This record gives sequence, C-alpha cells and structure tokens, in this order.
Amino acid sequence: MYSLLRPLFFQLDAEKAHHAGLTALNIAHKLGLIPLIARPVAGKPVEVMGIRFPNAVGLAAGLDKNGDCIDALAALGFGSIEIGTVTPRPQPGNPKPRLFRIPKAQAIINRMGFNNNGVQQLVRNVQNARYQGILGINIGKNFDTPIERAAEDYLTCLTAVYPHASYVTVNISSPNTKNLRDLQSAAALSDLLGKLKNEQTRLADQHDRYVPIALKIAPDLDDTQLLDIAHQLKQHRFDAVIATNTTLSRRGVNALPHGDEAGGLSGAPVRAASTRIVARLATALAGEVPIIGVGGIMQGQHALEKINAGASLIQIYTGLIYRGPALIRECVQALK
Repeated sequence: MYSLLRPLFFQLDAEKAHHAGLTALNIAHKLGLIPLIARPVAGKPVEVMGIRFPNAVGLAAGLDKNGDCIDALAALGFGSIEIGTVTPRPQPGNPKPRLFRIPKAQAIINRMGFNNNGVQQLVRNVQNARYQGILGINIGKNFDTPIERAAEDYLTCLTAVYPHASYVTVNISSPNTKNLRDLQSAAALSDLLGKLKNEQTRLADQHDRYVPIALKIAPDLDDTQLLDIAHQLKQHRFDAVIATNTTLSRRGVNALPHGDEAGGLSGAPVRAASTRIVARLATALAGEVPIIGVGGIMQGQHALEKINAGASLIQIYTGLIYRGPALIRECVQALK
C-alpha cells in the first residue's frame, strides 16, 4: 500500500507531505485500516535501561514532535515510540522551506529548529493517548534561551514529562538550534548531566518511579570528544546514549539537488558515520551504558549492523519515509 501512496506524497512539498501523511495515518487508525499498510510481526523482547521492549525497533524522535499520532504510529509495530523534540514554550521553528528530500541518495535535510507546541500541549496529548507501550519523550531548549541557561529548559521539560514517559531523551545534538552542540563539550556536558541526574533523583522520589534518561549525540564527533562523552556518561550514571542525530557533512549528497541546503542530513549517507560512533562508544563504554543506534537504517541488514556494532536497540525515521511500514517488519525480523 505504501509503495502506491509514496509517489503521491513525494509530489508534495516535503513538510506538507509530512503533515498529510500523519493526518492520513491517524484517519486510517481510527477507521481500523492500519492492517492494510502494516502487518503485525512478533519480535524478540529485549531489556534495556531496566525496561522490557517488545522488540528492538523504535521510532526516532522528530516524526511526531507533539505526540499527535502516538496511537496510530504504535499500531505500525514499533517496539517503542519516541516523540519530540519538545521545548518548554511553543515555538515556530526556522523559516520555511526547511525540509528537503534527496531521493537519489535516500536522504533528507532538515533545518526545522525544534518547531513544536510546547511541553504542556505534548503532555496533554500523551494523557489523551491510549498507548500503553514504551514511550520516549525527547526534550530540548527554546531557541531564544541563552546557552548558559540551557539547563533550566531541560530541567523544566524533564519535570513536566517525567510522570508520563517510559524514558526521557536529552537532545543536545541538533544542528538547527544555535550553539546547541556546544553542550557536548566536556565542561558544559558535565554541568548539564549533573543537574539532570540530581533532578531525576528528586523526581524518582516524588513519583516513586525511576524514569531512565538517555543522551542523544551527534555523528560529527572526533575520538577525543567521544571519549570525553563516554567518560561523562559513566561518571554521571546516565541510563543510555542515542547515537546519532543528523550530520553536518554533505558527503554523498553535495552534487545532488538540495544537497547544499543548510541543516542536518539524515538517511543512507549518515549510516557509516553513525555506525562508527556506535562501535567506538561500545568500546569506550564497555557495557556500562547501553547504546541506541540510529542513522541510515534503510533495510533490515542495516539494523543488524548497528546491533553488531554494539547497540542494544535501534531507531528509524528517514528509512520509514522512503520504505514505509514494511521497514519496521523487516528490521524486527532481522533482529530475531
């Protein structure tokens, strides 16, 4: 079914197609039509961060920023759904156009800029959803919050989403919010992770429930930066690391239409860099912190590649745009 619909969506502007696709998915779910586009598949359960995932294939953040389509997306067969990135206050994101397909490379460039309706609206959407599965909530900072006060935004979001999340992801690696990646530097990262862990401890006591926190990092890190991050993750007893976000590199797309657009590149061209980060983190972390692998997974074999490199779970996004729900089943089967 998706192979028939994709050419229609690809005739639309990428962002309009994104919204149209989610609207159509919600309608299909309400009408009970999801089985026509996604066949159920039994996966192999896996325990990560103290959570039992029904399968190792999750949806990466960014597709459903506000949690508008949780139930419909869950019906596709994911082992987990991650929504966001959400910020304390609503914000429109960067000027349009800001989302570009590069079909010849099976890639996407986006410079969305954390466009979302704010954390309180996301919480309301989560409360209205029927989904009882594994829900990750990805948090960020508002674009106009000075970088030296970024921790305040992350703590605001963590406090708001904590009672509603299975786990929380801290996004410090989007290239589309000015200076955000500066938080990956050793001193800034240590300060942020320390404050988040302290708040996690307080919230766990308050709610009598421990919610794990994961850190999402960029693929554009050198070995020294990676070792610093691995050290910080272990020192602050973080629960997981997600590797990776989009890349600033244009290798593989620089000669193609839209290949020179500003923003983060995702899809097939980032696969090798992402897998390299997973493998080097696996060595540096030595099993102390689990890794969630994401980036360039366009077929089941790519999911297995991430697991073999050291990931415990994988996530997909751009591959879903190009392959449709069949990719979920293919990845689940590859990891059984």
